[in-house]
Amino acid sequence: MMSQTTAEAHSVPATVPDVLVLTDQDRAVIARRARVGLFKALAAQAAMMLLVVLVSWVVAGLAAAASALIGAAAYFVPNALFAMRLLLGYYGPKRSSSLTFFVGEALKLLVVVSVIVLVAWRGGDWLVWPAFLLGLLAVMKGYVLLLLMRRLP
Repeated sequence: MMSQTTAEAHSVPATVPDVLVLTDQDRAVIARRARVGLFKALAAQAAMMLLVVLVSWVVAGLAAAASALIGAAAYFVPNALFAMRLLLGYYGPKRSSSLTFFVGEALKLLVVVSVIVLVAWRGGDWLVWPAFLLGLLAVMKGYVLLLLMRRLP
């Protein structure tokens, strides 16, 4: 005996369309949420950067604060530039493609790794590595602040 699908067993007609059709208004709402999400993520990363720099300064002094700032900026600056590039795609006449996103993400990570290597090579004795790494990690995980505040887009 052959099994029946759920729709056949309950005599429910299958009315689900094969293609999702979005109106211009739907696209505008989705694009607006994406832009707001980018700004919120950057704001959360900036807040985490300030928090880590201040805590490092209070706990371990100026060299630790400078190290935390360098570590945080090593991720924040390339990420902010990448976000600006994505935002230009929203406002420009030509939309960004998925290839643009992946190439931009790869370049961003390459810049971050290059800054870390440069800091390791030229940092000298004044660099406080725990503060540097804490700054880097705090900015990388800045979205956790949005999760805690229930503000994730």
